[in-house]
Amino acid sequence: DVKIDGPAEGEPLGARGDFRRAMQILTNLIANAVRYSPPGGAVWIRCEREGDLAALIVADQGKGIAEADQQRIFEKFERVDPREPGGTGLGLYIARRLARAMGGDLAVDSAPGQGARFILTLPAA
Repeated sequence: DVKIDGPAEGEPLGARGDFRRAMQILTNLIANAVRYSPPGGAVWIRCEREGDLAALIVADQGKGIAEADQQRIFEKFERVDPREPGGTGLGLYIARRLARAMGGDLAVDSAPGQGARFILTLPAA
């Protein structure tokens, strides 16, 4: 019961990297965004150019991530709240490593009560 609002058609943004690995990252980010958004909420997916980088942003309306937890969630087996149902704590760890192996990065911008924005950057094509 979560709406996904994707980028407009006809606005391609080329990036260099392995297509299957980039899709693996995006699948993880979108699945997390849907999982942590409330029923009736929305997930936004946007593409932007940032200098020589292509950025894909996945934003949700979830409960947000405290600043103290924002680096920890990219570590192996770490989750914001291990009591919540969900994954193993490997998804973001693997996603960031894949992004960095392709010359990009994966970052988060969030605050409690404000949802989360995950930004995947890759070298622009």
